[in-house]
Amino acid sequence: MTKTHRIGPGFRIANAVMTALLRRGVKAGSNVLLTVPGRKSGQPRTTPVTILEWNGERYLQSPFGDVDWVRNLRAAGRATLTRGRRTEPVAAVEVSPAEAAQVYKATIASYPALIKGYFDVTPESPLADFEREAALRHPMFRLVAADG
Repeated sequence: MTKTHRIGPGFRIANAVMTALLRRGVKAGSNVLLTVPGRKSGQPRTTPVTILEWNGERYLQSPFGDVDWVRNLRAAGRATLTRGRRTEPVAAVEVSPAEAAQVYKATIASYPALIKGYFDVTPESPLADFEREAALRHPMFRLVAADG
């Protein structure tokens, strides 16, 4: 059984530290800051995320399910990725569970153990299990460069 995501003090501290490092331009794997306008307030909301690269495309996935940044990104369809002084506006398209399943299956072996604990699949699981995970609990977006 997978873990249920609850933001505790340790997780809040880790996010604050990662945010500070990324704001200063420290490279931490494929982590970046995602800034999305709030779906109700329109105010920018920023959170650290990990970008997945697969078959020449970039993806953003939510190991913690339908969290605020996911709902905001669905509503806005656009975001800004930042590390240090480098910013990149992107458009985000939510992918189908079938497409997400292929990406998850190809990349899950590289996830940290902490993140793998939020999935009910292993790298050896059949593709259908990954598709079920993507449909029920792990939304994914393809990121493309924003025009203009």
